[in-house]
Amino acid sequence: MSNDTVNLEVMLSAPVEKVWEAWTDAALVLKWVGSDPNGRGKSAALDVRPGGEYKISFENADGAGHTFSGVYKEVDPCRELAFTWEWENEPGVESFVTVLLTPEGDRTRMYFEHARVGFGSAHNYAEGWTSTFGKLERMLRGG
Repeated sequence: MSNDTVNLEVMLSAPVEKVWEAWTDAALVLKWVGSDPNGRGKSAALDVRPGGEYKISFENADGAGHTFSGVYKEVDPCRELAFTWEWENEPGVESFVTVLLTPEGDRTRMYFEHARVGFGSAHNYAEGWTSTFGKLERMLRGG
């Protein structure tokens, strides 16, 4: 792990199939995307296959909008999802996300890595992803 990589391990209260769906169904992504607990997803287009592209936009509670996009590199249903990541407002700064899912009964252990985020990025990735995964957990619990 380097200083420009965020690694998180999260236990989620849902079976692996539901967590996979949360990452790969555009309507569900809109329910948890973005680190602002009171923010909301605006649009999501996902072509979840190796070489497929995605683009997701969300809005914070203060109205600030954010858009990121990339290309799926690895798609192994209910196991692994890996993709490039680029903020619309930071063109040319490409990072890489890997999500590994492990079933543990009716729960899922998620290993998450966001690599090459860059030292000059305006985003606090560790804090942002921790808050985002809190929203993901609430959505999976039906909240």
